[in-house]
Amino acid sequence: MKRAPSAPPLVFHNGTAILPDKLLPDAVVVCDGGRIRHLGRMRKLPRDATLVDAKGGYITPGFVDIHVHGGAGADFMDGTAEAVRTACRAHARHGTTSIFPTTTTGSPAQLAAMLKACLEARRDGTAADGARIAGVHFYGPYFAPDKVGCHSQAGRRDPDAREYRRHFATGIIRIATCAAELPGAEAFYREARRRGCLVTCGHSNATWAEMARAFRAGMRHVDHFWCAMSSVASLRQRYGTPMQASMEQFVLAHEAMSTEVIADGCHLSPELLEFAYRQLGPRRLCLVTDANRALDMPPGRYRFGCAADGEWIESDGRVGFVPGGGALASSVVGLDTMVRNLKAMTSATLPEVIRMASLTPAERAGVAREAGSLAPGKRADVLVLNRRLQVKRVFIGGEPYAE
Repeated sequence: MKRAPSAPPLVFHNGTAILPDKLLPDAVVVCDGGRIRHLGRMRKLPRDATLVDAKGGYITPGFVDIHVHGGAGADFMDGTAEAVRTACRAHARHGTTSIFPTTTTGSPAQLAAMLKACLEARRDGTAADGARIAGVHFYGPYFAPDKVGCHSQAGRRDPDAREYRRHFATGIIRIATCAAELPGAEAFYREARRRGCLVTCGHSNATWAEMARAFRAGMRHVDHFWCAMSSVASLRQRYGTPMQASMEQFVLAHEAMSTEVIADGCHLSPELLEFAYRQLGPRRLCLVTDANRALDMPPGRYRFGCAADGEWIESDGRVGFVPGGGALASSVVGLDTMVRNLKAMTSATLPEVIRMASLTPAERAGVAREAGSLAPGKRADVLVLNRRLQVKRVFIGGEPYAE
């Protein structure tokens, strides 16, 4: 993202800063040159500074979304820089300042166009273009045939080394997903790990044994817990008896594993959100939107994936779903909604909830040196929330985001 010209220091005050492990009342956050320079208390505010009054609310790090498909009528798979910017602007309105545009299933040409568009948007981006592209989540097309979900079945395939090496060579992929049971999955995981990616398993009906092989190859994360993933029941259909342990049990049993939840109030019940929080804790659990192009759009019918041939889904304004069958088809709300819901529906503390929307995904995706928490030296990606956790102000690299 392009750097803005030098400006007076930016000072956030009259609010409670939310740190990864505590609240800091009466905090002052000083930013200069696009970076956080001071965090603490001050008797006197700098005279030459631009003051941002939190009005008794919260000063928080910008949110980090590691699994997101689009918004405001655009899908990242539309394959144009303008579609990428449209979606990034939409998510910035909801407090996301670092974003990982996420692929769906699709043709090799569609995937290549998406990566090219993200590279262009990142190269030319400013704060006015919305959330900063921290990398791409290479998610589709390597899904299990029986776990494709709302994605296009025609665009699904097994890992192709020539294809994914060409995509990795762009340098923008930071998160890489593949179903563990597919032929060639372990080679994909090893290549993704060699490239420094967060290596994940998703849209998979994998057994514990298949997950164990994937773990040895570098897999450390599972996409959207309980959604499009194996269960004891699904594996009994595949293998009969004795019943097999699934992805859920593998993640819960291995401390090195992390996962993510969609806390839109439609995908998972409060009980499941509480269970995930209690079992995994805020350092292993990420909040994601998995949002599609229907975010900030009226209820209606939309393409999931590329606008030319993506699968049709419907939005009722609360969630996306597959027409006719009732199966869910990703979310239509932002990370601010996820934050409010997780706080209201679970026993997680406010610092823990914010951590799951910021520092934990930043750590897992390898960008925590730059983003994810209020700390001196990090980028000045800062939000002002009111006491109801609604986004009031968004700053990206110290620059205000406003439409």
